[in-house]
Amino acid sequence: MISKSLWACALLSVTLLQGRAQDQAAMPAPDDRYKADILLVIAHPDDDTDVATYLWKAVLDEGKRVAVVVTTRGNSGGNAVGMEQSKALADVREIEARRSLAAHGIANVWFMRASDTPTQDVLHSLETLGHGAALEEVVRIVRLTRPEAILTWLPAYVAGENHGDHQAAAVVATEAFDLAGEPAVFPEQIAAPRDRLSINNYGEGLNPWQAKKLYFFSDATDPEFLAHQGPAYLASDLCRSRGVPFSQLNRMAWDFYGTQIDFGEEGMRHRIDQTEYLVLGKSLVPAPIEGDVLAGTDKGPSAYAAAQAYQAPAALPVSLELGGPWAFYHEFYRAHGLTSLERLVKPQSDFIADKPLWVPLLLRNHSQKAVELIVHSSLPQGWTPVAKDAAYHLQPGSSFPLQILLTPPAHSGDKFPQLLRWSLTADGKPAGEVELTVYLVETGVPQ
Repeated sequence: MISKSLWACALLSVTLLQGRAQDQAAMPAPDDRYKADILLVIAHPDDDTDVATYLWKAVLDEGKRVAVVVTTRGNSGGNAVGMEQSKALADVREIEARRSLAAHGIANVWFMRASDTPTQDVLHSLETLGHGAALEEVVRIVRLTRPEAILTWLPAYVAGENHGDHQAAAVVATEAFDLAGEPAVFPEQIAAPRDRLSINNYGEGLNPWQAKKLYFFSDATDPEFLAHQGPAYLASDLCRSRGVPFSQLNRMAWDFYGTQIDFGEEGMRHRIDQTEYLVLGKSLVPAPIEGDVLAGTDKGPSAYAAAQAYQAPAALPVSLELGGPWAFYHEFYRAHGLTSLERLVKPQSDFIADKPLWVPLLLRNHSQKAVELIVHSSLPQGWTPVAKDAAYHLQPGSSFPLQILLTPPAHSGDKFPQLLRWSLTADGKPAGEVELTVYLVETGVPQ
């Protein structure tokens, strides 16, 4: 016969289980305070100024919710207003960015801890960023904010500022676009906590999320080559809610970045008056290429769309290609279904006068036999070292990276851009060529 105490314990257990079941049934939806229409993924405090016109329009005139991820805190570079440098400068620049974005009405801003790396090479920046950890964090924020569209820098090597950190932010944003909806990617993020009201839980309680559209913007010196690849936003247009041109609001956004305003009025006008060209990288919903960023995204959540399976192009027996970041992007575009970018940006670079131009070349032997290769340089007059043929012996299935440093001709600023060519012969037969258009600039980020 069961005692009264046992019955009491059993009844208490059932009551607790029912309470827990009711608690689970009442489990809250994802936290709406962080839901975003647009997630902007950038590299530095002040990068937002390159899309300030669109941000003002989206937030003030259209009432859209924007969240921002900044992969570094801007710990490198000069300080136009004070002595603070390094970690202290990062502290200052983070606050500058928060104040500038708050002026737009943007409060949800996450700063990652990568070091600001002044380089044009995306591979260097990915290394200092901590590629894997950065990707995990951006995927986490995509799942937290559940954006309809992701906006980021253009993943390409361009003539212009061409900051490697900008490119690295674009790489992880693109990867996160393709991976955040996949439950098997970072599954600890979507594991349900065993007791969300307790402490020391594991499992982050997020849900997979598939954004619908991916857009890029560029730090190229002349971004007009991006026209008609997506929407464009004019700084001269009127902000309806404020009754002033967006350029006036752009100046206000810049005013918060005191440490970085080391240019005069002419430089400011260029920055606040520029037309903002966006490139539609991907869209999972029907939408016109030049339509607004959020056009077609109001159809409810989107199912996970796996990136197309990577298919390597048929390999030639031997080949010559640009190496380094160019070779990386050749593979990256194919892996993420961005082959249109291969046609958008022709191989290009700029360089600073009196500094060498770095050109990586990559020789590949895909054949089953050893080959004798000759690389011939065809350079405009005045480049050193003087163009000459170089011979290489490659074993079957091997590759060989060439690191070329060239000195441009002196006092020839009016003769740029210039086209540099390299051609390949294999066992005495033509086997391909590569071209690189180069531009001379006065200042810039080191290659």
